[in-house]
Amino acid sequence: MLTSAVDGGPRRRPDPAPKKTATELGALGTALGGLASVILAGALALVLHTLGQQSPRLGPAFEGWAASVTNSPFAAVQWFLGDMTEPLFYKSELAACGLLAGALLAWWAGRRGKNWAGQLTYGTGLWPWVLASASLSLLLSNVVFGRMLDDGWQPTFVPFVCVAPAMVLMYGPGWPTCLTGAVLGAFTITPCALVLIPTVTAPLGLPPVVANVLAMSLGSVVAFLIARKLPWLVLRKPAPQPALNPQPQPVQPPSGLNRVLKDAVWASRRVLSDFTETQFFANELASAGMILGVAVAFVLNPALPAYGSNLVPHILFAQALTSAIGVVLWRSWFRNGQFSNGGWAATYASLVSVAPAAVLAYDGSCWSIIGGALLGAVLAPPIARAISARLPDGFHPVIGNTASMAISTAVTLPILGLLPH
Repeated sequence: MLTSAVDGGPRRRPDPAPKKTATELGALGTALGGLASVILAGALALVLHTLGQQSPRLGPAFEGWAASVTNSPFAAVQWFLGDMTEPLFYKSELAACGLLAGALLAWWAGRRGKNWAGQLTYGTGLWPWVLASASLSLLLSNVVFGRMLDDGWQPTFVPFVCVAPAMVLMYGPGWPTCLTGAVLGAFTITPCALVLIPTVTAPLGLPPVVANVLAMSLGSVVAFLIARKLPWLVLRKPAPQPALNPQPQPVQPPSGLNRVLKDAVWASRRVLSDFTETQFFANELASAGMILGVAVAFVLNPALPAYGSNLVPHILFAQALTSAIGVVLWRSWFRNGQFSNGGWAATYASLVSVAPAAVLAYDGSCWSIIGGALLGAVLAPPIARAISARLPDGFHPVIGNTASMAISTAVTLPILGLLPH
């Protein structure tokens, strides 16, 4: 029987501190990776803001660009390219060139087995067909509805990021799928957005992005309903899983510092790839090229990208912040899912809707950046997950993702309007 220490008896050794679990270490690494992404984005934003003050102001302002498209082939090409990055709120042909260059590099490196290339279009190998169908749909949108640009800005960009690429992923490669997705996207999404902007969002005092993403969701439902009736489209079958080894070799998971570092790197790459998730590229190199392109465009002429608002630095920081918060909050969803990297969550949804819309609506105020990023990260991914989980077979989750963007933006902006600015 042990006596107390006061009586001079032997002391009981304290229980050793429990080791951190793999989950705790992973969460710590994810948080550190997200924080590093936000710090880098903040540094970039400060540099761009400083350089923007000394900009040579080369080229025209955003105002008047739309009207010049119908008279100038060069302006029309610029507008077409700019449509590729307008879903991220910075319409710029330089950003589009950076996007395509980065994606092409990732495609080239991925074909050669380079690990630093990351995954492109979820590792499906369908990126060329995704790009072809989305670009054709965008071209149709510009040709058919571009004449309306005489009256000012129009949402010609909307087909690029929904029906066409989603159709390729659902029905596989080939010209029948490519052309069908392009036509259905252009003639369902763009008209829907043109109707919703003046009839729904404008009367409610909501930004056009709510109408745009709502059009993507509703138009995608119509497009996939039509696709189910087309005899030349057949849903892709899931890739066959490799046979299980009857005696698999145990793999020792990383532990301690290695686990933290691994998850930190993963989180940083995940935040970066969120910047091109909406184009169905979801690749770090494509994102880096696009960010570099818009940074150069802003420094050369702050009055052109981001609708001439001079808020590109604020938007970039808010986008990185909302993605990082989302990746940390919904980390478990990435770790439990169907994709080869462990799973997926729609952390990009706020990046292309709530966060940048809040920055533009409230002129880049501190509350708009932090509040929009936080509320968007909290609301958009679970709403997207809930809606997408209830979709029937043959309907791509882009329907749920874009619906969540509309709902989250419509809820968040009025709330932010109650805060001091």
